[in-house]
Amino acid sequence: MVETTQFEVQKVAQSHITQVDFDNLPFGRIFADHMLVAYYAQGQWQEVRIQPYSPLPIYPSLSALHYGQSIFEGMKAYRTVQDEIVIFRPYDNFERMNRSAERMCMPAIPEELFIGGILQLVQLDQAWVSGKPGNSLYIRPFMFGADNAIGIRPSETYYFIIFCCPVSSYYSEPVKVKIEQHYVRAVEGGTGYAKTAGNYAASLYPAQLAQKQGYHQLIWTDGKEHKYIEESGTMNVMFIIDEKLITASLGDTVLDGVTRKSVLHLAREWGYIVEERKVTVAEVVTALENNTLQEAFGVGTAAVISPIQLIAYEGTDYPVPLPTEKSFSNRAKKYLDDLKRGRIADEYGWLLKVC
Repeated sequence: MVETTQFEVQKVAQSHITQVDFDNLPFGRIFADHMLVAYYAQGQWQEVRIQPYSPLPIYPSLSALHYGQSIFEGMKAYRTVQDEIVIFRPYDNFERMNRSAERMCMPAIPEELFIGGILQLVQLDQAWVSGKPGNSLYIRPFMFGADNAIGIRPSETYYFIIFCCPVSSYYSEPVKVKIEQHYVRAVEGGTGYAKTAGNYAASLYPAQLAQKQGYHQLIWTDGKEHKYIEESGTMNVMFIIDEKLITASLGDTVLDGVTRKSVLHLAREWGYIVEERKVTVAEVVTALENNTLQEAFGVGTAAVISPIQLIAYEGTDYPVPLPTEKSFSNRAKKYLDDLKRGRIADEYGWLLKVC
């Protein structure tokens, strides 16, 4: 285990893990016993402790509730076949959270607090990391403005909290998506590349409209012309057209996904032509029409790799070929699962051992 500062711990009187059915886990509704809490004031992080998962006392004037200074991350811990617990690429989440913090005028989080806090918390609640197929422990670090005051300015105080949820698969089947032509998730110069709460709030209404029409999620397009594809729902989206893996390039409007980064690395290692660039709606629709689109899939921490079975555009539903055992998305998904479960060697140094 990595040596870290040990924070003060107040343990629960009795764990409620015996009440959890690990064969039927709803995503994000069951929480492990403990959480880490840190408070920022007068220019420094202080009062760091691990305590029982419990409600927070807050004032109605809490600044984050009014002005949206709130950011978060998500990663997973896994139990390997060797009965060890590992976390997938947490340093990438650490770096991205501090990029989000900078964009939202929030203080940086020290590595000792972010990585060290996660390690100590997951080690304490290691019994919650199930070894059942498809199960993992989702780790949610987040930070929000904590001033007891209203007024449009950056908060002077903050809470940084980490809690964990035992979870199973996010999507249980291939998804149906609709290309959005009116609403937008993010615009150039905005906060689309940051994991800030407001981005997700803005996506809820159009996603709800699509779900009422029978689709699981949306494919988001650019905010100017709706000409270019950016993301799908809460995931990065990728296409394989004519044996080439194509995905939107990073920028103000596209999240630098950890799973995205990993999948692109694998594609290049396996000899695929990879294009990170502007992806037009027209080229994807044309590929659907002439059967040169071989695969479409979303990638993200919650869903990992989720195949897309249908793409809707201007009233037409275009079926997408479902992946076979030899398809790239299935190969990548199996590789990542085997890696996280310890069935293959960690040749890229992507895993951090907890215990």
